[in-house]
Amino acid sequence: MSVGVGIEYYVLLSMGLFCIGLFGILTRRNALMFLMSVELMLNAANINLIAFALYHGNLTGQVFALFTMALAAAEVAVGLGIILVLYRNFRDVDVTVPTTMRW
Repeated sequence: MSVGVGIEYYVLLSMGLFCIGLFGILTRRNALMFLMSVELMLNAANINLIAFALYHGNLTGQVFALFTMALAAAEVAVGLGIILVLYRNFRDVDVTVPTTMRW
């Protein structure tokens, strides 16, 4: 590994991003904030994958990060579709409003 930033700083940054995303999911009721929080959590995982790939000197983590980015793009596409239907039916993106969608 080259001289530079240690892996513990990447893990610390990743942990901070993941905690911010988790806090956003647990406290927000806006569906758009849910999507943004999930994106933060996925980006935290990507930072970890790439940092450990750099640490071990292989490309496996970078390949998994690319798959995670593709998963995030698909998640956003499906999530925005659900949010548009939610807004069209209830005129709000608050996730506690559509109680008729429950079992």
